[in-house]
Amino acid sequence: MATYSTDKKHPFEDKPNKTLFALAIPVLFSLVAEPVTGLVDTAFVARLGSEELSALGIGTMVFSSVFWVFGFLGVGTQTEVSHAIGKKDFKRSSSLCWLAVFISIGLGLTLSICAYPLLPSIARLMGGSAEVLGYATDYMDYRLLGAPAVLVMLSCFGALRGYQDMRSPLWIAVGINLFNVALDWSLVFGHGPFTKMGVGGAALASSISQWIGAVWAVLVVKRHYGVNLGFNLADARRLFVIGGDMFVRTGGVCFFLLLCTRFATKAGAEAGAAHQAIRQFFVFLALFLDSFAISGQSLVGYFIGSADRHTARKVASLVCKWSFVTGILLTVVMYFGQQPVAWVLVPQESAMVFAPAWLAVTFLQPVNSLSFATDGIHLGTGDFRYLRNAMLIAVLVSSCALFVVNYYKPERMLLWIWLVAGLWTFLRAFFGMIRIWPGIGNSPLAVKTARRSPNQLIDRVSEE
Repeated sequence: MATYSTDKKHPFEDKPNKTLFALAIPVLFSLVAEPVTGLVDTAFVARLGSEELSALGIGTMVFSSVFWVFGFLGVGTQTEVSHAIGKKDFKRSSSLCWLAVFISIGLGLTLSICAYPLLPSIARLMGGSAEVLGYATDYMDYRLLGAPAVLVMLSCFGALRGYQDMRSPLWIAVGINLFNVALDWSLVFGHGPFTKMGVGGAALASSISQWIGAVWAVLVVKRHYGVNLGFNLADARRLFVIGGDMFVRTGGVCFFLLLCTRFATKAGAEAGAAHQAIRQFFVFLALFLDSFAISGQSLVGYFIGSADRHTARKVASLVCKWSFVTGILLTVVMYFGQQPVAWVLVPQESAMVFAPAWLAVTFLQPVNSLSFATDGIHLGTGDFRYLRNAMLIAVLVSSCALFVVNYYKPERMLLWIWLVAGLWTFLRAFFGMIRIWPGIGNSPLAVKTARRSPNQLIDRVSEE
């Protein structure tokens, strides 16, 4: 079941760049396939009008935030499985996969039942009114049907990436997106035997596709890594401890991004539509950076598990270098790609609001690259509490700045919202870098850290 046998060196030790890219490229394509769903939905719904697109922005932001909150199921499973593989404990690595799947099913069903009666209030809280409110509620009703499936996929993808199997999530992601595109065309506009459902059709297409992906992912885990239901309470407790830190951290992220969306929506339908287009593309480009972060997380986790801190630091350096280079390339692509993106994703009446905010996001990408890279590195070490605390500081400072902007309501409101998002990104990158170089606090990657056994090193991180 293991990716590497007990008597061989990890390929990274001999060919670091080749190994990193061999992991990162499949991750890149699997991650890019995920927001393609959002981009396709945006492109289809944009043809319906600004109200529908603004409603889609509310719905996708709410559900992205909810699923990010439960992201610990994937992140925690990936880190724990990679640590187990580093320690050559293959039995535990398999049991962790199935533990995460069962937890996902339980949480997904609970989420669906509890959230359903709250959807109209949530849409109203996000600034929706009149027709926008109705469209947003309709979208979220159908989107909620796929919630359990999304959580199961998160767990399975985390487990597979912990095994450094990056190809299986790629094929699953591509497959479900092909289903989604076909269903979008049929359900949004009412082609074939289907009636026109508009925004609700985009949500239903996503939910059906996600259930297909969840079943597919479970079958892949079963086939390649076996079934081991011998998980124990200690492992469950560990995942929920990780979940607690990640819940607070992700909650901070969601609060800030929801605040951005709310203020953009309240600035008018044009600003809301432009913000939705920029946010979708921001997420799309950020996942280019996350491909290195996720690969780095698995590699760092493996070497932390085997108590090889020196190689783990080498992984960190390489991930940051290639992420920064990628950030620069993305800046160039965004600068020259403004007009095509505006033509595809932005209604004509929102074009003037869109342009200045787009440029702000364009020049943010190199800093954004380091924030993603260091997140992945610290997730690999299991340094969840530090990530939580750093994020809370960044969210507190940036949210205060956002409220100041909203109070004064400058002429280019959307531009100022994204400038504040730039401050938030800079703070994340800053705290991420200084935890590695020079290694402030009890950093698992600090040079002064003495060599420890795998259990000692991981247990120390868990206690912090």
